[in-house]
Amino acid sequence: MERTALSRIAVVTGAGQGIGAAVAEDLHTRGHRLALLDVDAEKAAATAARIGPRAAAFAADVRDPAAVRDALDAVRARFGTPEILVNNAARTVPRPVWEIELDEWDDVLATNLRSVFVLTRELAPAMRERGFGRIVNMASLAGQQGGLVAGAHYASSKAGILVLTKIFAKELAASGVTVNAIAPAATRTPVMDGMDPEQLRAAEAAIPVGRFGRPEEVAGLVGYLCGEDTGFITGATFDVNGGVFMR
Repeated sequence: MERTALSRIAVVTGAGQGIGAAVAEDLHTRGHRLALLDVDAEKAAATAARIGPRAAAFAADVRDPAAVRDALDAVRARFGTPEILVNNAARTVPRPVWEIELDEWDDVLATNLRSVFVLTRELAPAMRERGFGRIVNMASLAGQQGGLVAGAHYASSKAGILVLTKIFAKELAASGVTVNAIAPAATRTPVMDGMDPEQLRAAEAAIPVGRFGRPEEVAGLVGYLCGEDTGFITGATFDVNGGVFMR
């Protein structure tokens, strides 16, 4: 059963699976129209089909600003001007800092951090003109404490998101556009399928609540922050980490 809400147009990046797919589904249940952006067109299309008729998939590699602009033009042609942006697309490469090649460093930063910069600058001006907008950036516990497992490039990109969130929040605060970040700890997504089971068990045991997070738990917070009654919340980072990092 759908929740009653004012229908908005939302863009979610990296929406083909995992947290991005859960976010798209949650926003859809709140009555919004969903543009699912993902480099994997088939996964995005399958997720959109599963979610429902107000969702559509758009293939886009967020590392490529031209491809992003083309996808957003297609979104506007299909739905109209987006009022919600969830920057979720990310690449995780578990690798020791001494083994990271510069090309890989640049690729991870382009995927995880530069894409937030590009998409926000593409969509925020129209939000500012309309006097309403909600932007949620997916950071990580690794960006707060360093990520030895996830990789220094991943952790650095997520730390950058925390700062960029504050910068855009200050720029847009007076215009009715909020910008917030969410910092999940380990969340059970398909990314974990290829990881060492022993390493996963050790990581899970270190979480005070005794389990990994669920994508739906992150998605519920995103949905709340994208609501009509959250205009006084901006520039904040929300922890979803099972008690791993308390402050």
